[in-house]
Amino acid sequence: MASVDSLASSLHQRIADALSAALPEAGTADPLLRRSDRADFQANGMLALAKKLKGNPRELAAKVVEGLPKGELISDVEVSGPGFLNITVSDRAITETLAARAADQRLGVPVKEKPGTTVIDWAQPNVAKEMHVGHLRSAVIGDAVVKILEFTGEKVISRHHIGDWGTQFGMLIQYLLEHPHELDHKNEQAVSGEEAMSNLNRLYKASRALFDSDEEFKERARRRVVDLQAGDEQTLALWRRFVDESKIYFYSVFDKLDMDIRDENVVGESGYNHMLTETCRLLEESGVAVRSEGALCVFFEDVKGPDGKPVPLIVQKSDGGFGYAATDLSAIRDRVQNLGADTLLYVVDARQALHFKMVFETARRAGWLNDEVHAVQLAFGTVLGKDGKPFKTREGETVRLVDLLDEAIERATAVVGEKAGKVGLSEQEITENGRYVGIGAVKYADLSTSAIRDYKFDLDQMVSLNGDTSVYLQYAYARIRSIIRKAEGSSPAAHPELPLAPAERALGLHLDQFGETLAEVAAGYEPHKLAAYLYQLSSHFTAFYDQCPVIKADTPEQVANRLFLCELTARTLRQGMELLGIRTPERL
Repeated sequence: MASVDSLASSLHQRIADALSAALPEAGTADPLLRRSDRADFQANGMLALAKKLKGNPRELAAKVVEGLPKGELISDVEVSGPGFLNITVSDRAITETLAARAADQRLGVPVKEKPGTTVIDWAQPNVAKEMHVGHLRSAVIGDAVVKILEFTGEKVISRHHIGDWGTQFGMLIQYLLEHPHELDHKNEQAVSGEEAMSNLNRLYKASRALFDSDEEFKERARRRVVDLQAGDEQTLALWRRFVDESKIYFYSVFDKLDMDIRDENVVGESGYNHMLTETCRLLEESGVAVRSEGALCVFFEDVKGPDGKPVPLIVQKSDGGFGYAATDLSAIRDRVQNLGADTLLYVVDARQALHFKMVFETARRAGWLNDEVHAVQLAFGTVLGKDGKPFKTREGETVRLVDLLDEAIERATAVVGEKAGKVGLSEQEITENGRYVGIGAVKYADLSTSAIRDYKFDLDQMVSLNGDTSVYLQYAYARIRSIIRKAEGSSPAAHPELPLAPAERALGLHLDQFGETLAEVAAGYEPHKLAAYLYQLSSHFTAFYDQCPVIKADTPEQVANRLFLCELTARTLRQGMELLGIRTPERL
């Protein structure tokens, strides 16, 4: 495993060295290097530096050019405008750098020097409730961020904070106690997610109707909540049946989303019950929280209601019950003290931003978060319908997640089926690829939008073969694989001695940016930047393929070199898509 310096970082180093040689008093100055449409790269650092030191930027730029070694890395440098450097790298340097990337399993992407431990809270469904479109983004964004962070070498621990506690269970448990066969299965060996959910839905509706119409049942249900909170064995056993039945359903949905959700990472609200009293005691004894009208509250200078009065974070209610804050603060204590986290990441709806801001600030005051241990809410926007309003069914109901995914798979299977004849796909391949394309389309539409922005859920657009869609990327990958299969007798091999056509150069320079892109994506938790990189990569490949014959290139060396570019593009696409949680079929 060898990390490869990108052309940009090698160039950055050379210019920085030439800059400090030309101007020793500048110390280690940043040459401000970036990609440019005037040349391969542009360095603008001379301008600011000369201003600061009251010199002439063009003269300084000329001195830097004199100190730059020409040849193996740089083929041309010119001073332009008020002291910019326009730099062209050599064709040989591009091919040699790409060859070094191709020789490494990780495509030359380095592992972080000092990886930490991130506990990430994502995919948080509620027990005994159906998952709807609102659960989609936390799962899709969370899964991608886990994969990206792990690839950089970070130790990542997932937590799925499911809603599995609270007063609503009194009603459900009491009803199950009085109707013991409501959660029985037709066949214990093969319980589908649909069967589990319809059991839970039926029981919920029946218990709700009874709760609303029968005062005596309502009273029994309320007493059952007290038994649940007191840890009564029989009550807990029935509660566990609800949790287990819900998990059968959750896992079937996550399976459809092609996500690996592990049982040991599912720690619901109930997982922190034993810590709540102590969390409150620690907050009260340290003075972080104070009693106000019987409730335990934390106040903030900058959080005020519409009336101008401070809005507190309520940790414990005046009746002794615990609010969400008590659970969230206990979870922070557990993740920091028991799991050893130095970063806590919460993939949670932007509408909860104020709650988390107050929770994080409380934890900081209590000393559970500090300069070494920090918490971040990776807030996300809403899924909208084509009309730009929050996504609902025609009847105004919340859209079931399963229905949405099934429709995406159905649409994608039709798209795959239309082209299947040309490639000779079997029925089984059409079905399998339809699933990969449909689920990929849903994930990519989400991940190609900055998380904080709302996005429109438009299946016609998502499964389109044109434009910025995952199907476009999957077809690009399959097309490259097909080219390599057709090139019988020729193998991909780098030939650094060959000159490169403009489209080859553009593709090569973009391939070389993969590691730097991933570092930026991981540092800011921004999967949309990886999606944008992969879309540009596919576009560069399309231009290369249109302008540069591969199998019919002029010489055997050129065939091999272009096949090498194809192969590296396919590997980069596949690795990038894998980090977004999207499959790349070999044939489409």
